Amino acid sequence: MEDTTFPEVVVKEAENTWGRWWGAAPPHSPTHPALHFGAIPATKKLLCFEVLVANSKHALLPGGLDVLILNHIGYSYFNYFNGDVGHIRKLLETNFLSYVAMTVSALPMLKESEGSIVVVSSIAGKTAIPFTAPYSATKFALDGFFSSLRQEFIIDKVNVSITLCILGYINTENAVRAVSHAIQDTPAPKEECALEIIKSGVLRRRELHYPSRTVGSLLLLRDIAPDFLDSLMRRAYKVENIRRT
Repeated sequence: MEDTTFPEVVVKEAENTWGRWWGAAPPHSPTHPALHFGAIPATKKLLCFEVLVANSKHALLPGGLDVLILNHIGYSYFNYFNGDVGHIRKLLETNFLSYVAMTVSALPMLKESEGSIVVVSSIAGKTAIPFTAPYSATKFALDGFFSSLRQEFIIDKVNVSITLCILGYINTENAVRAVSHAIQDTPAPKEECALEIIKSGVLRRRELHYPSRTVGSLLLLRDIAPDFLDSLMRRAYKVENIRRT
């Protein structure tokens, strides 16, 4: 029988990574309301998380898991698609496949706690946004996979909720640096956005649209007047500020 135990050095690295992320030693409180991967590299997140789940004898998650918040992305450019298929393949590994892998690893604990999965996505995964083709592809993939998985949970009577967070332009440092030269809109506050993400998971909502008025309007136009929406999106960008690379 194949030995699937992680080597001690790998477990130790996961413990150290976990501790650095929390700012302390691995948590040992009775319950952990959320597990959020937003501060460490995606490859290490996945390894760390799988070690935490697989090595229960180390008591790294003694209180189980109630909420899994998936929120990490790989680097992509904001520009015309340059034909680099390898970049899309790499981005899918980080922005999509790692979400699936983490969900698979966490699912036994989430089923036990009847918990929640919160998937942070983007309006670029619901509508056609120019200059984001690789990124947009990964976000559409999230919608397809997790919406289908939600249906299967309902059919199979699995009481684990899935919330898809559809975010617009948020004033995170990375987003502003990447697109502020080309987007005319004012970004929404990241602090309020974070609070809405947490609330949507706790309330087990199907989707979060934030900012609600902007995202809601775009999705309505997508359904009733897609060509008009496309023209609006093209006019929303300062195309003269985007230089082909």
